[in-house]
Amino acid sequence: MNLQVIFEDNHLLIVHKPAGLLAQGDHSGTVSLNEVAKDYLREKYDKPGNVYLGLVHRLDRNVSGVVVLARTSKAASRLSIAFRDKKVTKTYRAVVTGNPPQQAGDLKAWLGAKGDARGVTRAENKTFDGARESLLRYRVLATQGDCSLLEIFPITGRRHQIRAQLALVGCPLLGDIKYGSAKGLPNHRIALHAFKLEFNHPVGAEQVSYEAPLPPDFPWPPEGR
Repeated sequence: MNLQVIFEDNHLLIVHKPAGLLAQGDHSGTVSLNEVAKDYLREKYDKPGNVYLGLVHRLDRNVSGVVVLARTSKAASRLSIAFRDKKVTKTYRAVVTGNPPQQAGDLKAWLGAKGDARGVTRAENKTFDGARESLLRYRVLATQGDCSLLEIFPITGRRHQIRAQLALVGCPLLGDIKYGSAKGLPNHRIALHAFKLEFNHPVGAEQVSYEAPLPPDFPWPPEGR
């Protein structure tokens, strides 16, 4: 598998993860982004044996977009802290069925910390036992038929946050059958793409920004997809 590299230096490897690829390996033994990226570095720099690469955040398997990997333990530690302390700005693109409550605004909900037996995160408009407050900001970029293209800025970082919160307001992501979409997309893709990451470089603290363009399988415009 060819790795789509967005940026690379001695501390970072920024890549474009395609939908369908696991970010990190699991018990199934399916190939993962982390393994593909390690193979890329091993071959490019002729490094025998193990290659260090820290995965400091994740995207769901069926989501595409920007992923930052750390090439040193120092970078991994500093980036992990930045993600934990909400010092990384994330921008997503999403296609939903229906129209959000307003053209732009904030959404607040309470989400369960874990998924149910189907892996679905519980979302409610009021708190419940074990719930955590979940916040995101959005704006509508375009509409076509019964679909809307959104730009989304998560404020908190909850499990399946974007998927669950949009479903709660009656606008499930296109293809996200688990959260109420009426139809699926090819290869189990859901219409969510991590478009941009902005943060301070872990060495030198320079403000950096990396983008991944919408891939060919992203369902916008929705007609013919």
